Amino acid sequence: MASTKEIKNRIASVKDTQKITNAMYLIASTKMRRAKSELDQTRPYFSALQGEIKRIFRTSEDVESRYFYPKTGEQPLNGTYGCLVITADKGLAGAYNQNVIKEVQKLLQDHADTKLFVVGEYGRQFFAQHHIPIERSFLYTAQNPTMQRAREIGDHLLDLYDLGELEKIYIVYTDFQNGLNTEAKTTRLVPFHRAQFTSSAKQETASDQFEFRPSIVTVLNNMMRSYITGFIYSALVDSFCSEQNARMTAMNSANQNAEKILSDLSVQYNRVRQAAITSEITEVSAGAKALKRKRTKEAP
Repeated sequence: MASTKEIKNRIASVKDTQKITNAMYLIASTKMRRAKSELDQTRPYFSALQGEIKRIFRTSEDVESRYFYPKTGEQPLNGTYGCLVITADKGLAGAYNQNVIKEVQKLLQDHADTKLFVVGEYGRQFFAQHHIPIERSFLYTAQNPTMQRAREIGDHLLDLYDLGELEKIYIVYTDFQNGLNTEAKTTRLVPFHRAQFTSSAKQETASDQFEFRPSIVTVLNNMMRSYITGFIYSALVDSFCSEQNARMTAMNSANQNAEKILSDLSVQYNRVRQAAITSEITEVSAGAKALKRKRTKEAP
């Protein structure tokens, strides 16, 4: 059985660890609130942009764009795929990173000719350790998603798509649906289905008609680049919020486990201390009795 000193040292160690996990919980909570606030400030712009893309298709249903499947329907595209993978820079976030890796592995099993574009140190280390080639690693941290970084990622992927080096582009990220539920998902970034931008609105009125210069296709392609950038930015922020939420959950579980360990150690410490006190009392009592017997024998 451990001594009281060993148990006290163990209790002190658990309390120190609990301070760290509690601090990490508070930091993750603050980061998540700030990221959600920044995303909420940008969403109205991209919602309006989506509305304008819908307006273009209402104005001209036959418009063709390289970012959309033809009006006749989806065509099989079996060339090289691109996949943007968004992971965290570190662990201590439960199953957050592993869920993303599983989605990527499913995509690689379904289509082996897939080039990976990775954001996050965890993903880079995982693919390197498992000898899975990475086409490009965006080396800036996943801890600070910004519109500028989303634009750099989007421009690089779309340039490859425009050159015909990629037939499809997917993005694997964690969707932050609400504070209680997150989901790692694979979404096709381009080409889009036209149904995603169809509207239930009636025919346009005369005041809603616009003239597009230099052409409606040029305007649509420029708008789609901005829309895709916004989607990537939203995925980066969603993943970041999901990471912080997963870290909050993991740290909260760690705090609860620490409380349980401290409770068990406290009971164990009290038992050991009580046993030590009982042993000392027994020794004193036995010594007193022995001394008393000795004095009785020595009496005349």
